[in-house]
Amino acid sequence: MRFLIRLLPLCLALVASPALAQQRPSTPAQQQPGPRQLGTFRDWTAATYQESGQKICYAFTRASKTEPARQGVVLTVTHRPGGRDSVAISAGYAYPRNAEVTFSVGQTNLPFYTGGNSAFARDGAAVVAAMRGGNRASSRGPGAGGRGTANDQFSLAGFSAAHDAISRECPARK
Repeated sequence: MRFLIRLLPLCLALVASPALAQQRPSTPAQQQPGPRQLGTFRDWTAATYQESGQKICYAFTRASKTEPARQGVVLTVTHRPGGRDSVAISAGYAYPRNAEVTFSVGQTNLPFYTGGNSAFARDGAAVVAAMRGGNRASSRGPGAGGRGTANDQFSLAGFSAAHDAISRECPARK
């Protein structure tokens, strides 16, 4: 779970890195290994980075709509050497302790558990299968501080292509 919490800054760094590269020159000694973009697929971005010498591949999208309005709401699917199709939502606030989130694609409702500011799929493979067949996803859970309800919507346009890209870059071990 800790790696998913660290993944959001990497996603944001990937989006910001072209602008940062233009702002400050770097020498080889100053360069830090960071995320490498595999491609943009409509509303999804696929990327990879190294963690403890192992390649991690992920695809992400930002929420197309949030209620209440807030920044930093990101849906991510990650492939790691020890596991595939880890699905997480970064909510942009800390969830109340032991909160549950429902993630929906069409008529399919899938349970997520929470930890800190993220919600995690209980069955990532089922979530990915639903997302590959859908157009739009939504999440519903307790709002910040346990007050009200947070509803977020995500476009799935380009998800299958982004998932295929990370699956090619980080193939399943046999």
